[in-house]
Amino acid sequence: MTEPFERLHPAVQHHVVNSLGWASLRPLQSLSIEPVLAGDHALLLAPTAQGKTEAAFLPLLSRMLTEEWRGLSVLYVCPLRALLNNLHPRLERYAGFIGRRAGLWHGDVADSVRRRILADPPDVLLTTPESIEVMLTSRRVDRPWLFGNLRAVVIDELHAFAGDDRGWHLLSVLERVARFAGRDVQRVGLSATIGNPEALLEWLAGSSGGSRRVVAAPQGPAADADVRVDHVGSIENAAHVISRLHPDEKRLVFCDSRSRVEDLTYALREAGVEAWASHSSLSAVERRQAEARFAEGGSSVIVATSTLELGIDIGDLDRVIQVDAPGTVSSFLQRMGRTGRRNGTRRNYLFLTTSRDSHLLACGLVKLWARGFVEPVVPPPSPVHILAQQILALTLQNGGLARGGWREWVEGMPGFRALADPNYTILDLTPRSPVCSAGERVEGHLVETGFLFDDEGVLSFGPESEASFGGRRFLELLSVFSSDPLFSVRYGSEDVGRVDPATFQLARERAAVLLLGGRPWRVTGLDWKERIAYVEPAQEAGRSLWLGSGAPLSFAVCQAVRDVLVDPSSVPGLTRRGTEALRSAVDFFPALASEVTTLVQEAPEKVRWWTFAGLRANATLTERLAEQGLSVTSRDNFGITLREGSTAAVSLALEKLRPTSVDPAPASLVAEALDGLKFAECVPKDLAMAMLRARLADPDGFRDTVGRPSSAVAASSAESPVDPVPPYSIP
Repeated sequence: MTEPFERLHPAVQHHVVNSLGWASLRPLQSLSIEPVLAGDHALLLAPTAQGKTEAAFLPLLSRMLTEEWRGLSVLYVCPLRALLNNLHPRLERYAGFIGRRAGLWHGDVADSVRRRILADPPDVLLTTPESIEVMLTSRRVDRPWLFGNLRAVVIDELHAFAGDDRGWHLLSVLERVARFAGRDVQRVGLSATIGNPEALLEWLAGSSGGSRRVVAAPQGPAADADVRVDHVGSIENAAHVISRLHPDEKRLVFCDSRSRVEDLTYALREAGVEAWASHSSLSAVERRQAEARFAEGGSSVIVATSTLELGIDIGDLDRVIQVDAPGTVSSFLQRMGRTGRRNGTRRNYLFLTTSRDSHLLACGLVKLWARGFVEPVVPPPSPVHILAQQILALTLQNGGLARGGWREWVEGMPGFRALADPNYTILDLTPRSPVCSAGERVEGHLVETGFLFDDEGVLSFGPESEASFGGRRFLELLSVFSSDPLFSVRYGSEDVGRVDPATFQLARERAAVLLLGGRPWRVTGLDWKERIAYVEPAQEAGRSLWLGSGAPLSFAVCQAVRDVLVDPSSVPGLTRRGTEALRSAVDFFPALASEVTTLVQEAPEKVRWWTFAGLRANATLTERLAEQGLSVTSRDNFGITLREGSTAAVSLALEKLRPTSVDPAPASLVAEALDGLKFAECVPKDLAMAMLRARLADPDGFRDTVGRPSSAVAASSAESPVDPVPPYSIP
C-alpha cells in the first residue's frame, strides 16, 4: 500500500486489506486521505465506478475511531432513493468493520424504522435533503440531540444537486443542521468531472470556514475510450442493431425520454432479446426487479433514462449504447464511465442516432469531448422562492419565528447572502430600496398574503399556509420540486408505475393499451378522481406518454454542432453509415463558416437565421428583433425563422442591435416558466419574474451572436430528412 494508506487508523487498514481483499487503493482514494483526515471541505472528482464513495468514507471511518466520534456523526446525502438503497448495504458493511452502524432514512422507509433511528441514532445516516427537512420540522425529533454530534456530511453526485433549486435546498438544510451541531461541519462532495470544480466547492462550503481542497482522479487521454457514432434512422432499426450487436454481452442503453425507453424495450423483446426498462415513472419494485435481473443475468439489455446515469450498481457492464444523444458532455462522460471497470477493458460508447438533429448533436458532443471540454455546473441565481420556502420551514421547525429570524439560520449561505443585502438587485430589474432587501420583501409578502401571521413580531403559520401545505399536502412544503399529475397504473395489487393522462387520449370510455416496463397492458378501468388506471396484460403493442421537453442546449454545444457542419472531417469515431449521415446533413444546410452567422432567404418573405446559439440566446434575440419590427415565427436551438422580411432587412436590424449590460430572457418565456415555479405564490411577482429572467437568459450567448458578422447565402436545395437505414444493417 502507498504512504497515504498508512495514515488511516490501523483497524481501517486491516479491513481494507483482509476484509475487502484490496492489494492497493485507487488513485483518487489515496489522494483523498490527507484532505478528508484534515477535516477540509473537499470535492472529490472522478468518473463513475472509480471508488469515490470509499475515497470519502474510509478516511471518515478512520476519524471516527481516532477522534472517538459518538452518536450520529456522518450524514451521507444522495439525490435518489434508489442510489441510497443501493449504497446502504455497502456502507453498513464498512461501518460494521469498526463496530459502528449505518442507517437509512427516506420516504420509502417504514415509520417503525424511523422511530428506531430517533431512539438510537446510527453513526452514519444515508438520506435525502427532503428527509433532512422532515427531521428538522418534525415535532417528534429532538434536533439538538439528533444532530449534536454531527461532524461531516458527504454529498454524493453533487453535480446532480448543484445545477437546480434542489441544490439551494440542500445547502439550506445543511446550514440549519450545522446550527444544531454547534460546529463547522465538514462537507465532502462527490462528483463526476465538471468544468468549474473550485467554484462548485466554494458553493458547497456555504458559510463554513476552514480549508477547501479539490481532489481529482488522474484522467487518461480521450483516446483510451472507444467511441463510435452511427446512424440507424428509427427506434425499430436501433432495436434490430442492438439485438444483432454483441449478443453475448451485457449492454446498458440510454434513451432521451421515458416513451422511447418503453418503445425500445418492447421492440427488443419482440426481437427475442432479454430486455428490461428503468425510468422514474416505473414503480420502485419494478425498477429494483429490473436492475436485479439485469445485474444477475448474463447476456441482456437494460434500457434507461438518466436514472442509471448516476452510480447505481447494476453489475459489470460490457457496453454502453446511446440512442440519439444526451444534451451535455457531462452526461456523456457520466454514462460512458459505467463501462471499462474490469481490468483489461476499455471504456466504450456507441451512439445510434435516429434523426438528423440527434446525429449532429452526437457529433458535436464527441467533438467537444475530444477537445477535453466539460460544462461548468452553475447553481441557478437568486433563489428567492427557496428563501420563501425556508422561512416557512423555519417557522414550522421552531414553532414560530421572530420577524427577521431567518437571517441567523441561512443568511450566510451563498444565494441568500445577496438577498439579505438591501443594495442588491436581480439583474437591475427590481426596484432598489435602501431600507428593504429582497429577503425582507419576501418575508413581508408572506405576511401580507396570509402565508404567515405576524403577532407583534412573532411569525406563525397563516391560513394560506394551512390551505396550501396543511394536512396531506404537508410534504409539498418540504421539497422544492413538483411531482407530475400522473395516473397510477395497477395490475391487481401490483403497482406497475405511472403515466401521463394524455396516454388515454382523453377518451375516457375507450379501452387503451399502454406500455410500461416494456410490457403491454390493456386498460380495464379508469378512476379519474383518484387518478388510477386498472390494467391487465395485453398481447398487442401499446404506447405511453409523458409530457414535457428536454433542457435547452447550451451555447457551447450548439457552436460545436456548427463547427461539425463547417468541418465534418473533425469528428472522431464515425462509422461508415455515420459518415454518410453527416454528409447528408452538411448538404442540407447552407454554406456555413466559422465565426459567422448565416442568413438564408428560404422564400420571398421567409428568412432563416442560423445562429447556433442555443434556445435561451435565441429567445432573447427574438425579442430584440421584434423591437426592430421583425416578426419571428419560430425558434429552436440552432436558429430563428422570420416572416415578412429579407436578409437585407435582418442584416440592418442586427447592425442596430448592440450588446448591453443586461440581456434578460423575454417576458413570454418567463410567463410560461412562472406557471410551473413552485412557491411562486409565496414571492412578490416582480421578484419572481426578475429571478426567472436572470435564469432563463444567456447573455454571453446573446452578446457573442450579435457581435459576429452575418452572411447571406442562397437557400439549400437538399432534402430535409436523412434517409433511414435498412433494418438488417449493423455497424
